[in-house]
Amino acid sequence: MNLNRAQVIDENFVNFLRAWQEARPDAAATADLDQPARNGYALTGRELLELFHSQMVCRHLDLIARELRGRDQGFYTIGSSGHEGNAVVGKLTRHTDPAYLHYRSGAFMVQRSKHLPGSTPIWDTLLSQVASADDPISGGRHKVWGSVPLWVLPQTSTIASHLPKSVGAAIGLERVKQLGRTPPVPDDSIIVCSFGDASANHSVAAGAFSTASWAQHRQMPVPILFVCEDNGIGISVETPTGWIETAFSSRPGIHYFACNGLDLVETHAVAAEAVAVCRRERVPVFLHLKVIRMLGHAGSDIETEYHTVEEIAEVESYDPLLYSAQTALETAVATPAQLLDMYESIRRRVRSVAEEAIRRPKLTSVEQIVQPLAPYDSDLVAIEAARAAPVDERLAAFGDESKLPENQRPRHLKILINQALHDAFLKYPESVLFGEDVAKKGGVYNVTTGLTKTFGDDRCFNTLLDETTILGLGIGFAQMGLLPLPEIQYVAYYHNAEDQIRGEACSQQYFSRDQFRNPMVVRIAGLGYQKGFGGHFHNDNSLAVFRDVPGLIVAIPARGDDAVGMLRTCLALARVNGRVSTFIEPIALYMTKDLHDAGDAAWQFAYPPLDWFVPLGEGRTYCPDATDLTIITYGNGLYLSLRAARTLERNHGIRARISDLRWLAPLNADFIAAEAAATGRVLVVDECRRSGGPSEAIVTAVVERCGTDIPIARVTGEDTYIPLGKAAYLVLPDEEQVVAAAVALAGRSRARPDSPQKPANRAGRGTGRLAEAHG
Repeated sequence: MNLNRAQVIDENFVNFLRAWQEARPDAAATADLDQPARNGYALTGRELLELFHSQMVCRHLDLIARELRGRDQGFYTIGSSGHEGNAVVGKLTRHTDPAYLHYRSGAFMVQRSKHLPGSTPIWDTLLSQVASADDPISGGRHKVWGSVPLWVLPQTSTIASHLPKSVGAAIGLERVKQLGRTPPVPDDSIIVCSFGDASANHSVAAGAFSTASWAQHRQMPVPILFVCEDNGIGISVETPTGWIETAFSSRPGIHYFACNGLDLVETHAVAAEAVAVCRRERVPVFLHLKVIRMLGHAGSDIETEYHTVEEIAEVESYDPLLYSAQTALETAVATPAQLLDMYESIRRRVRSVAEEAIRRPKLTSVEQIVQPLAPYDSDLVAIEAARAAPVDERLAAFGDESKLPENQRPRHLKILINQALHDAFLKYPESVLFGEDVAKKGGVYNVTTGLTKTFGDDRCFNTLLDETTILGLGIGFAQMGLLPLPEIQYVAYYHNAEDQIRGEACSQQYFSRDQFRNPMVVRIAGLGYQKGFGGHFHNDNSLAVFRDVPGLIVAIPARGDDAVGMLRTCLALARVNGRVSTFIEPIALYMTKDLHDAGDAAWQFAYPPLDWFVPLGEGRTYCPDATDLTIITYGNGLYLSLRAARTLERNHGIRARISDLRWLAPLNADFIAAEAAATGRVLVVDECRRSGGPSEAIVTAVVERCGTDIPIARVTGEDTYIPLGKAAYLVLPDEEQVVAAAVALAGRSRARPDSPQKPANRAGRGTGRLAEAHG
């Protein structure tokens, strides 16, 4: 049905021009193209024709998309028909104004391309539609609007998820300048963010608008142009008449402008004022374009299921191309013949380019597909991780030489992370840390104490209490040249905002062929075993939400020196390869000082040498001479396992080799296999839930690399939320369970081969030099 409607709107436009020509055979283009096309407005006739040309190009790209889909040669049919008035925003903004566009912004993209001679929007769009590997932005991975030279950062099928990072980019642009650094775009740039009326209702959008309003209330510059393309419907759900105006016309701190987005002249006048206010006053502006939607939501949307043919035809009668044609003809800017010639020449051009695009190469291998997903230049990362901050700056920040961290006595996890963050701020002057309570309070666990005092509140500052905003700020800040370290107060709070990492941050390099990056290190306090405090929201032991995000690094240090070395690596990965890391800090180990006995201070460690770091994926082995069994673990599990190992040796004569993974993504299968083969028996101690926890992947790695002859057992958390108080310990692994499982495993495997089994299909013996393919 929608393919037929495409033909209908095409024929309607052509017939309109022919009918006008027949009715006025002597019509001539007598207008001065350098004068206003309509009295009282600034848009000239020449500019009107330029915008109309972009609208026509956009329309023909929609029409050919439907045709290619019908031939199974194109793979994306969400079009811009009815929204072509957004070409005006493409004209009035600069090609250096970073733009975060939704999927109906085709005319904007065509028009923006005209700012940069040599741009090829027809070719680029068609390569994207046919999923060609030559697509200059995504390489055939998805149909996205994006361009590096045009500063259009690619989004996929966004439902408002790009709004938080757009606000982050606007605030970040100003923050960069406040820090005395040079932003990647001109100082007076603005951020452009387009979306539909249905998306404006999404909770993620509400958070972005709230953040912009909140920041403006605090007199922070927020130069963002929100462009709401209101077509009155979201797939089949209608937006109540007047709702967008009611909801946004008096929003605190956000300047509201509205216009008929079908009329280029009116839209140009209103949008010009909106852009000027945003650029001049550095404030958030809401530009409400009232448009229509034609051809349904997408090619697969059968619109007659919720609209009659008569209702569809009525909407089509408001086609913006008809509006533009009538304006051009009534003002004598062009003749019907000239417009028809322009329309048909664009059709021929688009069809010709389409036939060439379908012959271009496609993605043909897994290696091609994942190439931009998780770049890792190990040598460069190693050099960067080992680089120290300038000596004089360290002395100024920490005090005299005796107060440098490396000259202090061994300390517990919290202190060492705090010292590492101070060093990170010195090493990376573009770094910023933000979240809930992180500034003067120093975080709920005082891990960020002193950062605001030492480096100022431009670099360590509190945000409003919204995790989506925190992560959105991180993405936007990174894209404006900062190195963000957002803090999420607890793992459980991350779930409120996980799509900012899954759908936005970690997909950016993938959907842009690594041309756009948003490097960041997300610090999160988490896991269980807090004493005297907790419940589910403060003792969340679920990590599955992190481990299945493609390209996301998951680091979990259990001891202070490892935390320092791993943080150095995460920051180096961000700087060198643009990677996103989650750095999960076990809350229960923050203040832990002793391992076995009160006062033994065995869980306090010296601040490591400044050139020391933990390579991505590299684990740590304890008791490497033990041969009875291997305990593979991480986080709190390491602490439990080391305590259990002493009991096993003293009471049962069993010597356990303890393997701390340290990194849960990418998971080092080579290290796991080597550790398993070293003893021939494996006990996995996993504080997460039995279902969906890391233990499943660890066991899989052992079986796939070593075969099924190695006995394996697991000690895990229960498949439940963690309750309050002492009941929490009933659903989490404890030392007694680890000891019992180890005894049972060793006891039923007395006939272990004299020579440890060699793991199959592995490149080495777990040196920590991890191939990203194992991620």
